[in-house]
Amino acid sequence: MDAVKGLVDSLEENIEKVIVGKKDSIRLIIIALLCQGHVLIEDVPGVGKTTLVSALAKSLDLTFRRIQFTPDVLPSDITGFSMYNFRTGEMEFHPGMVMGQVVLADEINRTSPKTQSSLLEVMEERQVTVDGKTYPLPEPFIVLATQNPVDYIGTFPLPEAQLDRFFLKVTLGYPSKRQEMLILSRFQYSNPLASLQPVANKRDILQLQKTAREVKVADAIRDYITSLVGMTRDHPDLTLGASPRGSLFLMKASQAHALLDGRNYVIPDDVQKMVIPVLAHRLILKPEARLKEMTPERILKSIINTVYVPIGDYYYD
Repeated sequence: MDAVKGLVDSLEENIEKVIVGKKDSIRLIIIALLCQGHVLIEDVPGVGKTTLVSALAKSLDLTFRRIQFTPDVLPSDITGFSMYNFRTGEMEFHPGMVMGQVVLADEINRTSPKTQSSLLEVMEERQVTVDGKTYPLPEPFIVLATQNPVDYIGTFPLPEAQLDRFFLKVTLGYPSKRQEMLILSRFQYSNPLASLQPVANKRDILQLQKTAREVKVADAIRDYITSLVGMTRDHPDLTLGASPRGSLFLMKASQAHALLDGRNYVIPDDVQKMVIPVLAHRLILKPEARLKEMTPERILKSIINTVYVPIGDYYYD
């Protein structure tokens, strides 16, 4: 556990050399990385979404690819394409921009739904299929997508199937006055991102992922998770609740949260802290709920306060 804490602390501290005052958001992204999940970062322009992903990529000794999504980006630009080679007389595969270990899908909601959907197989199966042939992606593999709020000009809402494949959603928000002054000071003469060095490699990440999977989850905790998720499906203010994929992701996120807290078992507090980041973006409100100014976050908080919390030492076994 000490080795895990030391590695995660080093990773967080390295990213915080560039990103000021967003420790919770950085921790959530690391949790997703440990769970082999993908992250959706949504916020207004200029708060550091792309910089955060770039800092993570430079902190890991992994291959990095950046895809700048615009309305004219095609699915073949993402996945790759086959072209006839006149010299060899054979079809030759040209890898797309997604063929990396850390992939930044920048402003993903500025491209068409058709191009957005090209990431479905990539995110779920960790492979691309072109002209009937399947090509595996390298390990570890994570997609970090940034998007502006959907009411901004030139954006396309992500389809539900796409949203459901994101492990969790992160927002950054504006910095405080003190944090913004520190940003000005750090970036006055040079960009600290340019001198950032890796503090972890492929072997470190794969070992962290293996350790996270081994964190114990008792039956009582699994019952608690399914009860929380089940209530989203019957909630009167929702047209769409969380899927079984949401339950699975919530369990995995709770395992990683427990690991980063220095435990090899999950407790209800781990689940509660991960409910909103993992489930909120999967919920679809009814129109009348929007008129009442309800939000997925408010609904999830009420569900947490409603569902019985397991107590006792039995879930430590």
